[in-house]
Amino acid sequence: MKRREFLTTTVSTAAAFAVPALVPSRVLGAKAPSNRVQVGFIGMGNQSTVDLPAFLAQPDVQVVAVCDVNTASYGYLTDKQFLGRKPGQDAVNAYYAKQTGAGSYRGCGAYNDFRELLGRSDVDVVVIVVPDHWHAIMTVLAARAGKDIYCEKPLSLTIRQGQEMVKAVRRHKRILQTGSMFRSDPTARHACELIRNGRIGQLKRIVTDVALNNAVSPGPGWKPTPVPEGFDYEMWLGPAPLALYHPYRCFYRFRFLLDYSGGQTTNFGCHSNGLVQWALGMDGSGPVEFEDQGSEWPVPGSLFTTPTKVAFRARYANGVELLCRTSKQGFGARFEGTEGWVDYTWKGLETSSVSLKTSKLGPNDVHLPVAVPEDPQNKANQSRSFNHVRNFVQCVKSRREAVEPVEAGHRTASLCHLGNIAMRLHRKIHWDPKQEQIQGDDEAAKMLGRPMRAPWHL
Repeated sequence: MKRREFLTTTVSTAAAFAVPALVPSRVLGAKAPSNRVQVGFIGMGNQSTVDLPAFLAQPDVQVVAVCDVNTASYGYLTDKQFLGRKPGQDAVNAYYAKQTGAGSYRGCGAYNDFRELLGRSDVDVVVIVVPDHWHAIMTVLAARAGKDIYCEKPLSLTIRQGQEMVKAVRRHKRILQTGSMFRSDPTARHACELIRNGRIGQLKRIVTDVALNNAVSPGPGWKPTPVPEGFDYEMWLGPAPLALYHPYRCFYRFRFLLDYSGGQTTNFGCHSNGLVQWALGMDGSGPVEFEDQGSEWPVPGSLFTTPTKVAFRARYANGVELLCRTSKQGFGARFEGTEGWVDYTWKGLETSSVSLKTSKLGPNDVHLPVAVPEDPQNKANQSRSFNHVRNFVQCVKSRREAVEPVEAGHRTASLCHLGNIAMRLHRKIHWDPKQEQIQGDDEAAKMLGRPMRAPWHL
């Protein structure tokens, strides 16, 4: 990209990140530095356009550093997104310049190597917004460095990596929030509480939806292209296998290659199936059986390798059946019981009766954790993303458990990984959630983990 075009493009950086115009009133230094949580962002791609504004809007947060292996470019989820390390840094500086009224601000550092950011003693928290194949290494190293962690979902690339993440977070006494914000949505919480308290009778069946693939794979015979200037492709690959560069391998579309992610199974599946885990009280467990239900995959030789159609069945030990499927609806969880049903989607909550929807909990009922206790019904009209980050920041300061801790994120990701394994093998998988082992199938068991490319390791 030519310098003139780069400078012209960065003028609109703040708009690209949708930095909020109305935020809690404060000026830098209005609160004692000891009361502020200082944050470093690792990953300035598509999801950072949601997460960064949510952190900037917190009254007691200071973003002091960003990191990305891409200097700046287009090519993310939409053609208009111009993202990367430099646009991210510019967005943070522009935000704080406006807050201080000083006209300029240069206090946000920028790094290509995340280890330099982790080495900063003034960083309390890291926000991990990178492709899934980096989540485990960054989380483990952040925990060792004494940082609390906000890690985007899916929490892990493999079940074995997720186990190491749990161990590291607990060993080093860190706070981790899994970045699946629906646990901070009051309506989603109410839906799960209805199930947890038996309002639909005996639960029989659950149907969860994941989105259609929003990108088409280059087919057999695809050709590699030159690595763009300003993009550290070797660092982007990191622990993943060495592979020839193609723009659809990286940026947003990494999601559709098994080397880096689990497709929509783990992307939207961690939202919808995460609500199932919460509603059933399974944050430390999961189903015992998985099988393919007619999944579809890219043509052999295609660049993409994740399912084009998700379709698997899981069964919990109590007999409850879970069907996970690709749907035009894109996201949702429908719970069917002997006395009614509850359906939570993007549009909100629908139930089999009005009385069920308006049902109130009694003092002896199960009450699920409220993300923002001072605003339990989201009366301030903040987004679920803001609430999820607010919960995390409060927990960092109080040292209490986050609303979606590391075990919850790990078990939800495990459910989705096991669904992928069953679909890849086209046969039934038996899972021991207590021992976290696949039973009686050595080939499937080997898929619980995978080697990392040297020198990276856990």
